[in-house]
Amino acid sequence: MNPAASSWLLEVDNLHVHFHTSRGVVRAVEGISYKVRAGEVVALVGESGCGKSVSSLAIMRLLAQSGRVTHGRILFEGRDLLTISEDAMRAIRGRDIAMIFQDPMTSLNPVLTVGFQICEPLLLHLQMTPEAARARAYELLKMVGIPDAESRLDQYPHQFSGGMRQRVVIAIALACNPKLIIADEPTTALDVTIQAQILRLMKDLARDLNIAMVVITHNLGIVARYADRVNVMYAARMAEQGSAAAVFAQPLHPYTAGLLRSVPRLDQPRGVRLETIDGSPPDLLAPPPGCRFAPRCAARQPACEDRLPDMIKISAGRHTACLRSQELERDGPLALGLQAAAQGNALVKKVDRSTPLLAVQGLKTYFDVSTGFKAFGAKRAEVRAVDDLSFEVFKGETVGLVGESGCGKSTVGRTLLRLEKSTAGSLVFAGTDVTRVGGDALKNYRRKIQVIFQDPFSSLNPRMTIGDIISEPLLVYKLQRDKKAANAKVRELLFQVGLFDYMTSRYPHELSGGQRQRVGIARALAMEPEFIVCDEPVSALDVSIQAQIINLLEDLQKKLGLTYLFIAHDLAVVRHISDRVIVMYLGRVMEIADRDALYAEPLHPYTQALLAAVPVPDPVIEAQREHRMLGGEVPSPLAPPAGCVFHTRCPLADAACKAERPALREVRAGHFAACIKI
Repeated sequence: MNPAASSWLLEVDNLHVHFHTSRGVVRAVEGISYKVRAGEVVALVGESGCGKSVSSLAIMRLLAQSGRVTHGRILFEGRDLLTISEDAMRAIRGRDIAMIFQDPMTSLNPVLTVGFQICEPLLLHLQMTPEAARARAYELLKMVGIPDAESRLDQYPHQFSGGMRQRVVIAIALACNPKLIIADEPTTALDVTIQAQILRLMKDLARDLNIAMVVITHNLGIVARYADRVNVMYAARMAEQGSAAAVFAQPLHPYTAGLLRSVPRLDQPRGVRLETIDGSPPDLLAPPPGCRFAPRCAARQPACEDRLPDMIKISAGRHTACLRSQELERDGPLALGLQAAAQGNALVKKVDRSTPLLAVQGLKTYFDVSTGFKAFGAKRAEVRAVDDLSFEVFKGETVGLVGESGCGKSTVGRTLLRLEKSTAGSLVFAGTDVTRVGGDALKNYRRKIQVIFQDPFSSLNPRMTIGDIISEPLLVYKLQRDKKAANAKVRELLFQVGLFDYMTSRYPHELSGGQRQRVGIARALAMEPEFIVCDEPVSALDVSIQAQIINLLEDLQKKLGLTYLFIAHDLAVVRHISDRVIVMYLGRVMEIADRDALYAEPLHPYTQALLAAVPVPDPVIEAQREHRMLGGEVPSPLAPPAGCVFHTRCPLADAACKAERPALREVRAGHFAACIKI
């Protein structure tokens, strides 16, 4: 933050946004107000659907046709953006105010080169010559850390990795030296290492160029590390405002306290269970008359359900919309029933390690990505997605599988499910080699090993009801004698995952994200499996819903004796749920160890870099931590480096690392690492 800035650059004042739909009026934003100074990073946080993105689209005047601002002002440098002409707004949008959208692949034009897309605002807003615009585009790509910038200008978005595409979007946003950047979930789809690079870059640019930033996110660690002030939204309204340090140190709204306690943290002992916020946000077609959070609040009183609380000032720069905020400030969340008493350390599970349920030995999964026709001299290209992977999983345990995107995690899961064909190696399940089985043997294996996919919306058939989705495998595998028995089993499964039997007649689009994920879990449980591959099952969920799903998975494991392979890139979540952890990089295993040993003392430089990049949801701790950045991108799997595949990014690498491929060896009892420096 620039202390010299005395006036507000952006002022959102009592903003209301409504959407007119066939079902009625959706009150997407109701009466929110906040301000931003030049050089300041301000965060907007809250669950999906709370109005964060809609409010930012209103600032940019990019609302859908069904949406309109019904009340309020949006002042930019004292000028109301809602009253100026469309031509005047078009001149401001992209020049003075820029926006970084959540998904760079959909916000970049796939048929235009990256250079053209960076040059376009320069030509339109600054009237640069094509030569000057290209020179500026080259500078911008270098500024955001893209190597070989000159040649990259003539490439297309699909030729960039996810992290590099996000850097391109940032370069476009910076092109005209804007005064304000709105970043809508700018790192949701990125790995923790790339996320750290992108956010550090944005924070440095805000400081060095005096650019104001509004960062929309549900990642509280990001807020703690990078934001100066934070605005917490819930169900279209503002719940709490204040400096990041003050809000994290002492939340004064029950919703904020609930968000903070739902997040698994690397800096604290692992508890028995994650605390959660029960229930779901209200329907904004017909919101409750009182406090929007009251139906989910453990501290609610009759007055909370009768009237809507106003945003009141607690201290300088500190505001909250809670009738019991003074009690919360004086007595703390525990006294108001908003926080459970200390749980102590997690119980150690007793796992029988005499015979593995699943034994993977020397697994290799390669993909032929040759293009063209042999007659015309096409070259053969091969991606070694999984390269010599060996591990064991014992009945009743959870093995975490972590690593950056493209390291082969999901390919491991798909190969175990026999959805991909392994190139070499063996899979032994319950004493039977299932590497090449087919027919009834494969059908029987697939009943015993199920999967929970990352995106429940795309994995559930949109044309089938929830009841039909879950009952279909029961009837196909003849696990129930008839449709009536199958329907009874479906109701039992829905109850088991915390849903209601009336949902059998609903379709996937009629459920929330967390409810759809529960349906995916019920669908997997319908087959009465012994082993479940959880492929990023909580990465697309809000922190409060994420905590509910993790607790559900742990409860089901304890009750049914399930075994999990838990694939994720959120290291805090993996630490909470896993017994052992496998760390992968570019198709190869870097480290395997028991959870506590790996997180307490990681041996491999890559594991150390992953853990260092994870932000802790506490501004005080973040200010004291040494933020070591892992530079560069994951190399192309089409041309992996010789020697250790990590040596191109490793701070310890020398000539020997470039020449010798290290074997995975047991450095300590039960702790394996693939590094010649250890």
